Amino acid sequence: MGFLSLLPLCLGLLAILPRPLESLEPLTMGAIGFGALGLGTYFKEHTYCRFTECCDDRSIPADTGSLAVQLHGKLIGQHIATQHILPAIMAHVGKRSNSRKPLVMSFHGQPGTGKNFVADLIADALYLEGSKSSYVAKYLGQADFPQAEHVGQYKMRINREVRDHLRNCPRSLFIFDEVDKMPPGVFDTLASLVDYNAFADGTDNTKSIFIFLSNTAGSHIADHLGNLMKGGKLREDTRLSDFEPLLRKAAYNLDGGLKKTTMIEAHVIDHYIPFLPMEKAHVVNCLEVEFGRWGKDPNRKIIDEIMASSISYDRTHGLFAISGCKTLEKKVAMAIN
Repeated sequence: MGFLSLLPLCLGLLAILPRPLESLEPLTMGAIGFGALGLGTYFKEHTYCRFTECCDDRSIPADTGSLAVQLHGKLIGQHIATQHILPAIMAHVGKRSNSRKPLVMSFHGQPGTGKNFVADLIADALYLEGSKSSYVAKYLGQADFPQAEHVGQYKMRINREVRDHLRNCPRSLFIFDEVDKMPPGVFDTLASLVDYNAFADGTDNTKSIFIFLSNTAGSHIADHLGNLMKGGKLREDTRLSDFEPLLRKAAYNLDGGLKKTTMIEAHVIDHYIPFLPMEKAHVVNCLEVEFGRWGKDPNRKIIDEIMASSISYDRTHGLFAISGCKTLEKKVAMAIN
């Protein structure tokens, strides 16, 4: 009996089983006879994985073209991030990639500069279900690792869950947010999992991506950028090399999950990315974008009122909005409704 003649039966089973997609895992299919017919793998790829998320190219399209469009079109005021994040992702997930370790990036900057926004753009581009994908694991500092006295438990949890995710799908994405609010030492066991030849049991970690988001060194970035600009350097002419040594040193020495971590000592973090503080023009641009999200043309009067009443600037240089573009969504929503 050929596969085509069996296909109606297969689809019929999908329709009548109470929870068809969960029920038709490969082992279960073998138990009901499809494995015996040598159709289990084909059935999963062409039927099961068409209806549910699998660790394959359909569910993980890795659409770097879309990521490029989004970064260039929607990320405001972050030329260094755009210049380095996109090539790093493309090199790691590309068809010709021959990576021997996970891609590890650490994003640093003040609130409202776009760190979470970029992490979500990456997830949306790589996975069909975006940030909701079961292959995207996100941790929040205060919610997941709130108490320093439990750091030992947190290390065990991270070690266990990272291993489980990688065994389930080697192309997993891990996002650790609010790293500055995590207790020091929480990532000590992670260092070995993101290094070369991390797993003796054959688990593949080389296709995974780890992203750390932190406000650590945000004020250092702002101060350094302000000094560069006062010295005559244009913001757009600054480069990663102007900030990366500063970020590495600050992350290692300032309070937070990366303080004195073996991850920095072992040099397993591939890129330290600065998210530059927002100037007035960038905040105005963010407000214009928010009006667009509501399907409205920017209202200059409302924008001027928000800028005058809600935006504060740093005391040292008087150039940078302290909260960046954070809270602007609610300000615009309140003003136009």
